[in-house]
Amino acid sequence: MGSNKHPPRGRESRQERAIMALMEHTTIDKAAAACGVSYVTLWRWTQQEEFQRRLHLARRQAFSQAVARLQQASSAAVGTLLRVMTDQAAPAASRVRAADSVLDHAAKAIELEDLDIRLSELERAADQSKDVTE
Repeated sequence: MGSNKHPPRGRESRQERAIMALMEHTTIDKAAAACGVSYVTLWRWTQQEEFQRRLHLARRQAFSQAVARLQQASSAAVGTLLRVMTDQAAPAASRVRAADSVLDHAAKAIELEDLDIRLSELERAADQSKDVTE
């Protein structure tokens, strides 16, 4: 009999399909129907730690891919904002919104850079402190 840690191959394949269905559908009912298992079975799987871990990992991977797509599109988005902001033919409200967005994002970028520098300094100080105490 297979343990919960390593499900039998057939169940693992069904669970992988269930994970994909949970990511594509808004409810357990719909996901269960899409992957061909009962609601109760899918609900039980969602209560298992290993299944939850695999579902979380799949969601993180999907989110990471979405973020990568956003990063790829960010250059075009900035170009659009700058074009609208400087287009004298554009409505004033649009130019103001674009300018506000540019300023807001620039300020957030500076805050993130500052936090990154502070974190690096704290990590360096912690490492030095650790070296002294060893």
